[in-house]
Amino acid sequence: MRRISLFFFLLATLGSAIADDWRVRQASPDNFADTRDAVVMAIENKGLVINYTGRIGEMLDRTAADLGAARRLYENAEVIEFCSASLSRQMMETDPHDIVNCPFTIAVYTLAETGKTWVAYRKPPGKSGLALEKLLRDIVTEAIR
Repeated sequence: MRRISLFFFLLATLGSAIADDWRVRQASPDNFADTRDAVVMAIENKGLVINYTGRIGEMLDRTAADLGAARRLYENAEVIEFCSASLSRQMMETDPHDIVNCPFTIAVYTLAETGKTWVAYRKPPGKSGLALEKLLRDIVTEAIR
């Protein structure tokens, strides 16, 4: 019985470790507005244009009552969407199915419970994702100095 319990414990632990392999997140020492502005500036410093900013936190707040949700998840939460024509071309020439990685996104959010601000992005898979991950990492590093 102990072995079965240990097996399921290890399986559950492994699952939670693997679940975080697909995203990268970094705490910011600054507040939400300053962090968001720093991410925007870092994107623009790379010569990239922001296509859209999704105000995810506002949407969740607005729809909470309709969904029967009582807990507020974020003080603020936005997803910044942008693209690079040259990097997108390079990625899709390597693998045309990598179209799903475009546009690129970086999330900036402050958790309601802790007040801590985070910057996060999805870790792109595959060979062609290495250049995109470097770009995303460089943007976040520049924004959170």
